[in-house]
Amino acid sequence: MKELVVLKNSQAVTTSTIVAESFEKRHDNVLRDIQDLKKDVLNFEEIFREGVEPDSYGRSRKVFYMNRDGFTLLAMGFTGRKAIQFKLKYISAFNEMEAKIAELNQPSYMIDNPITRAEKWITERKQYEALETQVKQNEPFTKFGKQVSNSNGAINIGEFCKIIYQKHGISMGRNKMFAWLRDKGYLIKFGREKNTPKQTYVEQELFISVPTIVARSEGDVQRSTTMITGKGQVKITHQLLLENSQIEGVSNA
Repeated sequence: MKELVVLKNSQAVTTSTIVAESFEKRHDNVLRDIQDLKKDVLNFEEIFREGVEPDSYGRSRKVFYMNRDGFTLLAMGFTGRKAIQFKLKYISAFNEMEAKIAELNQPSYMIDNPITRAEKWITERKQYEALETQVKQNEPFTKFGKQVSNSNGAINIGEFCKIIYQKHGISMGRNKMFAWLRDKGYLIKFGREKNTPKQTYVEQELFISVPTIVARSEGDVQRSTTMITGKGQVKITHQLLLENSQIEGVSNA
C-alpha cells in the first residue's frame, strides 16, 4: 500500500486515491463525497486541491489532494471497526509528516539529530550558492533596470543605443536600432508615420511620440520624435539580451 500521507508543496497531504484504497471504496464515490463537501465548506479550496495523476493504464484522472482538515471532514462519514483503525493510522501519519516538515523548516543549527543537521546544512549551502550565482548573473540587468524603471524620463533612440553599449556591450547604431524596432513590430514600417511607435505600445507606456517643430524657409514643419520610456528601456534591453544570449554584444552589420 502507498504511504498514507505524502509531502506536497511543503505540506502534509493525502489523496482521494489513497483514501479510496485505504478504506476500500470506489474512487468515484470518494470524489462524489468530496464534491458534496464543497457545498457546505466555506474554505473548501484551502483544504482540498484538485489535481491529475495517471491511473494503472497511464491515463490521466482527476484526484483531490487534502490536508489534515480535509481528511478529517471526509472521513467523518466513514464508519465501522476497520474505518476507525485506518483513521488512527492516518492521524499518526499526519503527525509524523508534520513533524518532519517542522524539522526541515528549522535552520540547520537548531536540529538536534547530527545526521539530519548535516543534511540540512548541505541543502542550505547549495541554496545559498545557487542564489549567489543567480544574483551575479542578473546584476548587469538589475542595475540598469533599477536606474530606468523607477524613472518616467524617456530618451531618444540614439541615447538608448549609447546606454545599451555602455551598460551591456551591445553595439547597435541608431539606424540599425530603428530597423530592429520596426522588425519587432514596435514601430510603424512605412508611410509618413514611419518609425512612429504603434498605438498599442504607447498605451503600454513603452514609447512616447514627442512633436517637434522644424523651422524652414518655406514655413515651419511639425515632426515627431520617438522616445523610449524607462519601462520600455527595461523591456527592450531584456529582449536584446535574450536574443543575443550574451552580454558581450552584437556587432553592426
